[in-house]
Parts: sequence; structure tokens; C-alpha cells
Amino acid sequence: MNAPDTFKLAFVGDVMLGRYVNKALRQVPPAAVWGDTLPIFAAADVRICNLECALADGGTRWTRTPKVFHFRSDAKNVAVLQAAHIDCVSNANNHALDYDYAALREMLAVLDSAGIAHAGAGTGLAAWQPAMIIRCGVRIGFFAFTDNEPGWAARADRPGVCYVPADLDHGRAQALLAHVAAVRPHVDWLIVSAHWGSNWGYTPPSSQRRLAHALIDHGADVIFGHSCHVCRGIEIYQRRPILYGCGDFIDDYQIDPVERNDQSFIFIVETAGAAVHRLRLYPTLIESCRALRAHGDHARMIARKMQVLCQRLGTDAIWQIADACLTIEVK
Repeated sequence: MNAPDTFKLAFVGDVMLGRYVNKALRQVPPAAVWGDTLPIFAAADVRICNLECALADGGTRWTRTPKVFHFRSDAKNVAVLQAAHIDCVSNANNHALDYDYAALREMLAVLDSAGIAHAGAGTGLAAWQPAMIIRCGVRIGFFAFTDNEPGWAARADRPGVCYVPADLDHGRAQALLAHVAAVRPHVDWLIVSAHWGSNWGYTPPSSQRRLAHALIDHGADVIFGHSCHVCRGIEIYQRRPILYGCGDFIDDYQIDPVERNDQSFIFIVETAGAAVHRLRLYPTLIESCRALRAHGDHARMIARKMQVLCQRLGTDAIWQIADACLTIEVK
């Protein structure tokens, strides 16, 4: 690996720019929805999120199968991703086709024009292909899949998502493992994005843990999980981090007073040479369609919840007062 001594990967969970966020963006500049979090993104070398909406001006609401929520953001709002210097997004989720095939095609073209890499959606095998990113001489491969919306699985004759059940014995899971193993020799870091599971619950199902372990055994360096509206604990397996659920980062959702789906983190994975060295988790809040850093007792409360969840997975997370973040040392 011809890479710098240290390298930082930044991850945030679901970024949903539709509905009221979209309306707000017609009145405020693109950077506004990132609140005061942008300096943390700027300090990272690569920034990745799950784009939880269609990013397009065209398309019509998906009506082929029952669906309650449909999220679409104006195509111009690709500038929101650019404001945070987002390098890559996952499109493998249960909102990529909210405005049908035309909007999905438009979104992929919009991202391409903006120079933002993407994975997890396309026509046929294109949905299974990894995004490839090179930063500071570091080669990064990025796969994305979802176990949501099996009817949206990409086919040769129509676009869709990379649908893979979180079931290690399923043929699609075995195919994903083969893809990961094939790409591993050609990159320095390999990330697998998983939009999986239910909307709620703090405990990762055993099926997810089995698949995550197998992905690492086949060459993945980081598992970037999302879909659940709350954050789940982090497991370190074979010195590689598994982020089972990164929660919601930007949206307009109703806040559950108990589950607190407005609370999340910016997850920073720090590498040293060819190894993951440390994770830093900066607590955040969603307020008025913006992501904001949490401070004081509120930040400590969010961090304490994550500490407990990590402990359940055998991971020690330490609160750093000076930096106002949780740290996880990978040993």
C-alpha cells in the first residue's frame, strides 16, 4: 500500500433530503443542513453516507407495490453533498426507487456529473459493482447492498438496487462474498455498506453478525451499516470495525421521545499504515432539518448509550472530554 501514515474515513448514516428538508433547501444555502458539523467532515480524507432519497426532478411516485413514504429531493440539492465534500454515497436502500425508474436513472447521472461516487443501484450487474475512489494515493473499494425491497432488485432489463438478504446461506449473499474477495487484491481499503434490518431495535440480529463476519473474512475492512433509525453498537472483528447501525443524520422525521431517532454520530475510522487504528464518534442531533453537534450533558448522554451498546458487543468505548467524542482503540 502506497498510502499516508494516517488516513481518516468519515461515515454518517441516513441523509434524507426530501419533503420538508427539500422545502427548506429552497430558502437556505446547501451547507445549511449540515449545521456546525462541516469542520469534522473537512478533517477527514474520505466522506461517505447513505443517500436515503431519490435525487431528481423527474419521475412519478412508485405505485407498483404498496409504499407509505416517498422521498425525493430536487436534483440541484446534489450541492448539499458537495458542501460537505461527500465522496461516495450508497443508493442501495428502500427509497432509491421512490419515484420510479426514471428518477433513479436521473439520480445516478446527477451524481456522476457532480463527481460523487456511488454504489448499490443500476441496471443488471451494474448495481453490484463497487465504487472505486482514490484519495491521497489510497485506493478504496465501496460495495453497497440492501435487504429491503426485494421487488426492487436490479435486472438486466430495468434498474434497481443490489438486493442481498442478510442470510449467509442465501445465494445472493454468497455472490456478494465472491465479489468482495475478487476486488480485495485491487484496493487498499474495502468498505461494504449494508442497508439492512428493521427500523428499530438496538441489538443486531445474529444473521447480520454472521454475514458481517463473513464479509470481513472475505476481505472487507469496514462494514458500514444503516437503515435502523437509531444507532447500534460497534463490534471489532479481526481488528476490523462493524458499524451495525449508524442511525439518522439528516431528515425531517417525527422524533420518538424514547428511542430518540434524532441522535446519532459522525463516525471517524482512523487508519495507521495498513491497519485500522482508532474510531472517533462525535455525537450529533437533528434539529429543524439540520445536523448539529451535541454538547455538554446532552453529548455525554448520547455517548453513554453507545458505550453500553458497544460493551454488549465486547467493545470498549471511552469518552474523551477534551475532544467531546467517544474513542475506540483497535488493538
